[in-house]
Amino acid sequence: MPSNSYRNSLLWRVFTTVTEFVDRRVGWDRLPVPLGLLDLVGLRTDLRRKNLYDTSRLPAVDAPPVGPPKPDHLTRRAVDGSYNDLKDPAMGMAGSRFGRNIPLDRIEPATEARVLSPNPREVSRALLTRTEFVPATSVNSIAAAWLQFMIRDWFSHGTSPTENPWVVPLAEGDPWPEPPMHIMRTPDDPTRPADAKDLPQTRINVLTHWWDGSQVYGVSASEQKTLRSGVGGKLHVLPDGLLPRPQDPAQDPAYVPGFWLGTEMLRTLFSREHNAICDRLGAEYPAWTDEEIFQRARLVNSALLAKIHTVEWTPAVISHPTTQVAMRANWFGLAGERAHRLFGRLSESEVISGIPGSRTDHYGVPFSLTEEFVAVYRMHPLIRDDWSLRTTADDSKIRECDFGDIAGPLALDVLKNISMTDLFYSFGTLNPGLVTLHNFPKFLQEFRRPDGKLQDLAATDILRSRELGVPRYNEFRRLLRLEPAKDFEGLTENPEWAAEISKVYDGDIEQVDLTVGMFAERRPTGFAFSDTAFRIFVLMASRRLNSDRFFTDYYTPAVYTQTGLDWIEQNTMVTVLLRHHPELRNSLASVDNGFAPWATPET
Repeated sequence: MPSNSYRNSLLWRVFTTVTEFVDRRVGWDRLPVPLGLLDLVGLRTDLRRKNLYDTSRLPAVDAPPVGPPKPDHLTRRAVDGSYNDLKDPAMGMAGSRFGRNIPLDRIEPATEARVLSPNPREVSRALLTRTEFVPATSVNSIAAAWLQFMIRDWFSHGTSPTENPWVVPLAEGDPWPEPPMHIMRTPDDPTRPADAKDLPQTRINVLTHWWDGSQVYGVSASEQKTLRSGVGGKLHVLPDGLLPRPQDPAQDPAYVPGFWLGTEMLRTLFSREHNAICDRLGAEYPAWTDEEIFQRARLVNSALLAKIHTVEWTPAVISHPTTQVAMRANWFGLAGERAHRLFGRLSESEVISGIPGSRTDHYGVPFSLTEEFVAVYRMHPLIRDDWSLRTTADDSKIRECDFGDIAGPLALDVLKNISMTDLFYSFGTLNPGLVTLHNFPKFLQEFRRPDGKLQDLAATDILRSRELGVPRYNEFRRLLRLEPAKDFEGLTENPEWAAEISKVYDGDIEQVDLTVGMFAERRPTGFAFSDTAFRIFVLMASRRLNSDRFFTDYYTPAVYTQTGLDWIEQNTMVTVLLRHHPELRNSLASVDNGFAPWATPET
C-alpha cells in the first residue's frame, strides 16, 4: 500500500493539488525556474504518497536467508545488501522482490494475448528501427555507457530459462534469419507460493536494490573474494591498468549478455578509483587492516558513484534549467554547494540542505526498486551503431568499428590494443543517440549474444514491459495523474509518426506501448528522454538516497571518516578521469561536466 501519512496535512494536500493542476495546465518545464522547482516539489510529494506499492508483504516461500546480525553491520555494507535497514534486514537485499509504482490490482497478467499483441517484432521494425542516426548533442557517449554501468548495480531479473519461450510470429517478408522469433521469458519469482494464482505477478531482483556499487564489488562473498587482492583493501588491477580476466571463460563477464566496451571501461575506472581511495585511507590510518580499508573505501566509492549520477549525469541528460538546479539540490540542497562546503547542513530539511546526512525515510513503504523504474530505463537508443576510435594526442583515427566489434568477447581485443585513455577520449567526443522513435541501434535488432542466441532487443523491450504487467502508455500516465493522449496527433508533434503509430496499433490509442509513447512524446527543452519517464525519476532518484542509511543517518565521519567524506565532496567525474588518465587534461579543459561533449583539437 502507498503511504497515506507522508505530508498529509491540509496545507500539503492543498499545495500538491495546486502543483498538479499547474503541471497539467502549463507544465513544470514552461514555468520560471523558481516556480518550476516548487512544482516539482509538489509532484514528488504526491508521487511519494500515491505511487509506492509494496510487494514484499505478499505471501512468500523460500525467501533468501538473512544471516545473523553482526556488529559490523552498523558501519559496513553487507555484500548481499542485507541489514541496510537494521529493523528489516531483508529489505532491498539480493533476491528480494521488485516493488511497484502502480496499484497492485492494476498489474496486468502476462497472458499470450496481451504480451504478443500488437506483434512486438512489427512494433520494432515499423517504429523503432534507426533510419538515420539522431544524436543527443548535449552529452557524450560516456553518458550512454554510464547508464548501463549503473543498471548493472541496480537491477537484473536473472538468467531466463531456455524452455518455453515466447514465440513471436513473423510477417511475410520479415528478414529475421531464424524464424519464428523466440524471446525467452523473464524468470519466475522463486518465492511465490505455488497456489498463489490470485495474487498479482511478482519478480525478484537478483542484485541488491541499494546503490552500493555491486557492479564493481559483486553480490556474493565468493564473487567479492575473487575481486579483492587481500592487500591494503585493494581490488585486483593489472600493472597495465586493466582488470584481470578469469581463467574460466564461464566466469568472465565478457561472456555474459550485455557486456560491452563502455561498461568495462567504467568498471575498470572505478576499480582503480577504489584503489586510490585505499591509498589515501591507508596513509591516513596506517594501523588499519585490509578489511577495514576495503569496507571504508567501498562506502566512499559507492557514494561517489551516486553523487556523480545525481549532480552530473542526470543534469547532463535532462539539461533543462529547472532540473539542473533540482538534481544538484538533491545532493546539496537549495542552499547550494558553496554553502554546503562552508557551513555543512543548515537544516534537517532535504530541500534546503540535500539528502546526504538527512534522516532515513521510506515514506511508509519498504524500499525496493520497481518494475516501472526498470521499464523507463529501457533506453537502448543511446547506443551508437558506428564508433570512431581516435587518439587523444591529435584526434587521428585508430579504428572504425560497429557496435558488434566492441560488444561481448570482441571488446577484450579492443581493450588490449587501444589505450584506455584513447578509448575515453573517443567516447567523450562522440554523441550518443537521442531516445526517440526510429533511433534504435540496428545492430541490437539482430544481436548475436555470446551464448549464441539471436535477439531483437527492440522487440524484447516492448515485450518485457507487457510481460511484467507495466501499463500501456495512456494508462501509465493516468496512474501518474498525467493527461493521457486523446488521439495519435495529441501523442506526438510529428504527423508522420502519428500516422505510423496509428497503423501499427490499428487506430487504438489505448494499446500504444509505454516505450513507444515515451519515445514519441514532446520532450522538455534539453531532455534526452521523455517527461513521462522523468516522473518515475522524480520519485525514485531521491528515494534511492532517502531510504539508504549510508546516505542519510550514517553519512557521518564516524562511518566514512572525514577523509572519506571529503573525497566524495571534492571529486567529480572530471577529477576521477584526470587522476587515472592525466593525458585527457586538454580535452577536458573546456567542460565542467564530464558527460558533456569534450573538446577535439579542431574545437
